[in-house]
Amino acid sequence: MMDIGEARRRYAVTDRTVPHLRVNFVSSLDGAATHDGLSGGLGDDADRLVFDTLRMLTDLILVGAGTVRAEGYGGIRFTDDAVAWRVGQGLPEHPPVAIVSGRLDLDPASAVFTRAATRPIVVTHAQAPAERRAALAAVADVLVCGEASVDHALMLAALTERGYPQVLCEGGPSLFGALLAADRVDELCLTLAPLLESGRASRIATAAEATSRRMRLVHALPAGDTLLLRYQRAR
Repeated sequence: MMDIGEARRRYAVTDRTVPHLRVNFVSSLDGAATHDGLSGGLGDDADRLVFDTLRMLTDLILVGAGTVRAEGYGGIRFTDDAVAWRVGQGLPEHPPVAIVSGRLDLDPASAVFTRAATRPIVVTHAQAPAERRAALAAVADVLVCGEASVDHALMLAALTERGYPQVLCEGGPSLFGALLAADRVDELCLTLAPLLESGRASRIATAAEATSRRMRLVHALPAGDTLLLRYQRAR
């Protein structure tokens, strides 16, 4: 199995100044995005290594509000070794998390806000409930992108302007689908778990209006029975 140094080399981005949206997911062999309702039920040590590595490499972690609630997101804090590595690369100690939510159904007292090492960002639209926006503004920077719904292209442009060109999306399927529909996905890192899940689990991206696009394989790394895939957009 790879160590953290090899993982950083395998997943490095050539030019950090160029805006780049990377999506990270784990899936069963038959395409399920969750096991027992959680993506973490599909992962193993190899998936965790990729998960941690991609967080270390990014400027910002992007996630949907539903995933924050379902997966129990806490404050994003790295180990001392990870912090030292980032500082050595000229990066801030911790990346902020940006939570995308149209309804702003988020608890300002939850750990994702109160235990964050870096002040989070909440991305919403102009018609989101004003009282919820005000409550969340006390614990996060609220970024309005779009009028009646979140404009994902505008969101990514605004994040780049704020100094976050390297964005890591951790889901969920609705956000991934919306980013595909906006044609903004540059890379998919997919852990293929050695499990046939069946059942009613959703796939990793859901958006009826999205169109297909060609990707090119960067690597396929076996880790026991798990397969670590990295695809980038075909240009």
